[in-house]
Amino acid sequence: MQPWPGQAYPLGASYDGAGTNFAVFSNVATKVELCLFDEEGAETRVRLHEVDGFVWHGYLPGIAPGQRYGYRVHGPYEPENGLRCNSSKLLLDPYAKAIDGDLEWHEALFGYRFDDHAEFNDLDSAPYVPKSVVINPFFDWADDRAPRTPYHRSVIYEAHVRGMTINHPDIPMALRGTYAGLAHPVMIDYLTRLGVTAVELMPVHQFIPEHSLVERGLTNYWGYNTIGYFAPHDAYAAQTTQGNQVQEFKAMVRSLHQAGIEVILDVVYNHTAEGNHLGPTLGLRGIDNTAYYRLVEDDQQYYMDYTGTGNSLNARDPHTLQLIMDSLRYWVTEMHVDGFRFDLASTLAREFYDVDRLSAFFDIVQQDPIISQTKLIAEPWDVGPGGYQVGNFPPLWTEWNGKYRDTVRDFWRGEPATLGEFASRITGSSDLYQDDGRRPFASINFVTAHDGFTLTDLVSYNERHNEDNGEDNNDGHSDNRSWNCGVEGPTDDEAVNSLRQRQLRNFIATLAVSQGVPMLSHGDEVGRTQNGNNNAYCQNNEISWVDWKRAQEHSDLYAFTSSVMELRHAHPVFRRRRFFRGRPIRRGDELRDIAWFTPSGREMTDEDWESGFGRCIIAFLNGEGLSDRDERGEWVTDDSFLLCFNAHDGEIEVTVPDGGYGEEWAVVVDTATGEVHSRTDNGVLGIGQQHTRPEEARTVLGGARLTVADRSLVVLQRTR
Repeated sequence: MQPWPGQAYPLGASYDGAGTNFAVFSNVATKVELCLFDEEGAETRVRLHEVDGFVWHGYLPGIAPGQRYGYRVHGPYEPENGLRCNSSKLLLDPYAKAIDGDLEWHEALFGYRFDDHAEFNDLDSAPYVPKSVVINPFFDWADDRAPRTPYHRSVIYEAHVRGMTINHPDIPMALRGTYAGLAHPVMIDYLTRLGVTAVELMPVHQFIPEHSLVERGLTNYWGYNTIGYFAPHDAYAAQTTQGNQVQEFKAMVRSLHQAGIEVILDVVYNHTAEGNHLGPTLGLRGIDNTAYYRLVEDDQQYYMDYTGTGNSLNARDPHTLQLIMDSLRYWVTEMHVDGFRFDLASTLAREFYDVDRLSAFFDIVQQDPIISQTKLIAEPWDVGPGGYQVGNFPPLWTEWNGKYRDTVRDFWRGEPATLGEFASRITGSSDLYQDDGRRPFASINFVTAHDGFTLTDLVSYNERHNEDNGEDNNDGHSDNRSWNCGVEGPTDDEAVNSLRQRQLRNFIATLAVSQGVPMLSHGDEVGRTQNGNNNAYCQNNEISWVDWKRAQEHSDLYAFTSSVMELRHAHPVFRRRRFFRGRPIRRGDELRDIAWFTPSGREMTDEDWESGFGRCIIAFLNGEGLSDRDERGEWVTDDSFLLCFNAHDGEIEVTVPDGGYGEEWAVVVDTATGEVHSRTDNGVLGIGQQHTRPEEARTVLGGARLTVADRSLVVLQRTR
């Protein structure tokens, strides 16, 4: 089989209706063979003779979607110089749009012999590795349109494709745990009623489990172990023949968009599944190791590791940058996703050893007309020196606000000296984001995420319980800032369980009324538990999956969550586009945009802020001072609210501020009882079990006293 010359661009396998063009980059190769596999696994090798700009390419007429293929790259094998070419290893196409088959761990995957790491390994790896697949690029998107929900109107829901639906009784068995399952009307209705505007999917790029996990009978459930940056993970598809996972993923996006829900992908461009110098040769390592990976400069057989996973991608190399940017653009233009959350994003900022916020990667993203218009969310840390960079990303970016998480956890568990920072975090963290021109929505506010305790476990365990991971409970975070409310784990004590439910409502309501973008972790709204496991990355089982029977038992928590998120959606004062300034917004106004009060109803002083024992505070949010205009240029106004936070272990009599702040107030949220009273902009009531109109809520006069229960949040809405 002789290929036509073809084209050097685009990289990857590109089907045009008559045949397929293949193109792969390698700066170090001396020969490249395209390997085609039939249904029985028989291999046909086709040498690519054409090379332009270190891109090896060729066109094969008649090669259609469903064709399985890989590459063999001939070249130097000099690990001490960072060169690891080995033509006995079948390599995945870095630009493969689909990948098929499981990885079978075998000595043939490695470039060295197990009995002598210095000896070259020429065992053929083809029988043991997944294959790249030519896909059909054509899809009927119909009238699909990106929702383009502004950040300040967004509510993000972090979810795992498999874990969300694998146990759902109302989804057909064949669709559970798949892209189609997540797009099922049952799930879309569930997310819509919850007030979700975007799902942030844990990794869906093709990934594999680590060898060490497989040996322990476990797997990589979370998916932060990528082998294909263009391919949707095939195990999440109901059908994978001929690369149908691509079609199914697109159909999922289309369905979610029709419901007004954006799709954000959690992406792992900081490392790959090939691991350290003892890892397998699956793709990038065998194609061009020195271009794709950061190597130790004075001993290039070893890899720089800023991720704790064995290697780090070399974002300084133009071809690696091209791989990352081409991947991002592909997921936007061809797969129609709406944004990205970058795992360990500080790794991408490293020009040399220090994190550089003006690195080449961020410069390229800034000027890219496609990527720069999507939602860009950074996990602003890695495990390298100086890697904790919360607040230091460029203005285009938003960030997972780890300081918000830690401070809100500390406040509600009653830690002293948290008032000042708590006030800063719930008002948008201006100390982190205002100086460089960013807005409150630069802060992605979260209390829990996939990494760590679930919300139920946060209020049920003081210590991690990761014994099922097989690492003697030494893995996972030890600094959980959790509180078990008096008993470790499940209990029949009604008082403890009641307090735990109140704490759950405290965290959820705090998210709903905080400036910034709230993010919920899947299942927290229905009491999902991992039985104290705070590092369930390897648990593809009931430990990690959403238990929908338990969800029915905790329907009241779902109703509460839905109701407070509806309250947030209905009132711009909780989702301001600009930071508070602490003064009237317009000349002639009497009230400032925000004011802080002690429980006695007087304004906070410097001494009050500096006291280490205060655990109760009142915030006045002025709905008439939003400092914002609508699409027609008119000033946006809203009702005004009082937020009464009490993290004490006893109830407190607070004095409702008067003197012009308000004559009468309605209690619209009380986390002690679970009641919520509000309505949406169109007057349609929510679904909360105790959800009524504001006029049916308890009322309190300005200057009167109000009892705020121990460890609870009361939200009051001004009625006159």
